[in-house]
Order: sequence, then C-alpha cells, then structure tokens
Amino acid sequence: MEFFNFHTHQFTNQPDILELVNQYPQEFNAAIPFYSVGIHPWYIVGDRVDADLKIIEEKLQTNNCLAIGECGLDKRIEIPLEQQIIVFKKQLALAEKYKKPVVIHCVAAFQEITAIKKEMKISVPMIVHGFSKNAQTANQLIKDGFYLSFGKYLLRNPELKTVFEQIPNDRFFLETDTVEESIKQVYNLAAEYKNIRINELQDIISVNFKTVFQNEALSKF
Repeated sequence: MEFFNFHTHQFTNQPDILELVNQYPQEFNAAIPFYSVGIHPWYIVGDRVDADLKIIEEKLQTNNCLAIGECGLDKRIEIPLEQQIIVFKKQLALAEKYKKPVVIHCVAAFQEITAIKKEMKISVPMIVHGFSKNAQTANQLIKDGFYLSFGKYLLRNPELKTVFEQIPNDRFFLETDTVEESIKQVYNLAAEYKNIRINELQDIISVNFKTVFQNEALSKF
C-alpha cells in the first residue's frame, strides 16, 4: 500500500491505493474489496433501521469490512436528533461487539458525540471524517481520543492549513470523500503543509493504519 484513502464514495481500483469505500446497507456492492458500512444520519428510515442494522452486523463479521460508518449526528437535517442518537448508539454497540473502528459524520454535534463516546465507554478507534473546524475543536477531539481525517476541506479551504500543521502525526488520516481530486493530490498537499516528503507521509499514514485497522486480511499491506 503506497496510499490509503480513509473515506471515499468512489471505488477506483488502483493497485497502489487501498480504498476504504463507504457503503450503505441497502445499496451494497460485494465487488468492492474493502469497505465501511453504516447508517448515515441523512438516510435514517425509521421502519428500516432494524433491517439495516442486521445487514451491518452480518458485514462486520467479514474481513473485508474494515469499519462501521459513516454514522453519527447532524444537527442541520430534519431527522430528529433524538432518533439519530438512538441509531448512532446502536451502531457503536456493534462496533464494540466486533471490534471495528468507526467512521464518524458530525455536523454541529461534537459535544454530543464526545459525551456518547464517554457514556458508552467506547474502546474502538473513532475517526471524524472530513474535518473542517478550528484548532480548538481539533485539539479537544484529539484530547478526547478521536482521530481526524482530512480531505475535501483541506483542498478547498487554505485556512485549514494552520489546523492541519498542528495535528499530531499519530492522529490523522487522509481521504477524498466525494471530490474528484485523487488521494495522491491530497497526499501532495498534506506533505507540503507538514513540510515533509511524500514517503515520510506515507510512512506516517501506514503506521496509523496498522494501529487502527488490525485485520488479518490486510497483512499484505
């Protein structure tokens, strides 16, 4: 593995890139080699939650499923936060049961997610994807045990440079999410911001990957 794309909605099948492809229970593609699967807060359907959770639990028992998610909380959508919390907690319980990391979607709800992590005593790694906030929020999340993944906003918002520079090397990942730019472009910018060579960045991500994703199927990487 030369490059690891922590979160993407587009499977590109390149030999030098390991992609953690986001999948949904009802739109599952078995041809994708490595993936995360979860109920995104945008797509919670009340009478389908149990069926979705059953599919997720089945997938979590396979080596190809590296993580649960993306899942989390979003205060800017119409689905009631209380309902989101119930669905999120059920997915966290599955993550704990099967010892899988969690890909977090969070919009304006960092306090709630941190409180739930503490309340449920979550021991598996939790990674906030698509991080775009300020240094204070980043530092607090890291203090509370989260990892942060950067991609779209790192490419789009130059002001995020000063935040990313300060992130400890053992607490971040890189991703493309839904953007058209490649993970290699994200790596190039991240290396520039960190003032290190690409191969040094690759080593950092590789160590973080092995720390978070302890999976026999990934031993060749």
